[in-house]
Amino acid sequence: FIGSYFVERLTQAGDELVILDLIDPPSWYPAHTYIKGDVRDPAAASRAMAGVDRVIHLAAAHHDFGIADETYFSVNQMGTKTICDAMDATGVRDISFYSTVATYGDAPEPHHEEAATKPNSPYGHSKLKGEEVLHTWTEQGEDRKALIIRPTVTFGIRNFANMYSLIRQIHSGKYLEFGPGVNIKSLSYIENIVDATLFLLAKPAGELAPFEIFNYIDKPDLTSRQITSAVYESLGKKQPGFVLPLALGYVLTLPFDIVIALTGKNLPISKARLKKLYHTQTKFEADKLADAGYTPMVPLKEGIDRMV
Repeated sequence: FIGSYFVERLTQAGDELVILDLIDPPSWYPAHTYIKGDVRDPAAASRAMAGVDRVIHLAAAHHDFGIADETYFSVNQMGTKTICDAMDATGVRDISFYSTVATYGDAPEPHHEEAATKPNSPYGHSKLKGEEVLHTWTEQGEDRKALIIRPTVTFGIRNFANMYSLIRQIHSGKYLEFGPGVNIKSLSYIENIVDATLFLLAKPAGELAPFEIFNYIDKPDLTSRQITSAVYESLGKKQPGFVLPLALGYVLTLPFDIVIALTGKNLPISKARLKKLYHTQTKFEADKLADAGYTPMVPLKEGIDRMV
């Protein structure tokens, strides 16, 4: 998803790309060198580095269901180590790594780049370990540079995750709202986060530290109710005037939770999902990026409208 936008932007800029991926690129991709392989495979990583000036490392084990804990670490930590080793073997000294705001986990707000990290999931923990691999790598010197991007939930056209599910449910007319919906859900719009990354990569030499971390969040933040209101508006639908108690929602999800517990299936309805949407606050800060001079090209509500 994110990689496809980098392919478009970098192709437009005249860059030649080498794509290392487990999955064949879609038919509409511009013609570039494609290597089918795993970032944990040293041979594949080495082939991908031939003639390369810069690496944008997006590969990850990232779904929050159905992945063994050890897989998160083998991909997100050790896969990053494999990439670094391949870069060293070919003299590549420049990498951008997409980490995650999940590295903050249970740490108290505000969640800015200098805040404590306290990941509460294998995904967040493994991504933090990936960051540590790159920090160690840059400490070897020789002009090594690692730009770390910590995005929050990233959405946009071609993404079929949480925002898509929300849009689809509202469009179907079967969507129900629970609780006051005042919890903030920080978001990243796809065109903006790619643009921001390229903005940082274009900074003059020496302006960024060899190892530099930036959060990416589109501001101002929206509450869960404001997000659903924006979707209703984009769809041209009237938002219902009634809201159900959150406690009732937890009762209604009980049968789904039982099925999940018995079968291990990842159902679209569960107490955890309901709580995540209507109760849990996921608010992160992006002042550092603003101070670096970046202004998002697409306002957040327009990004939602484009996806709808």
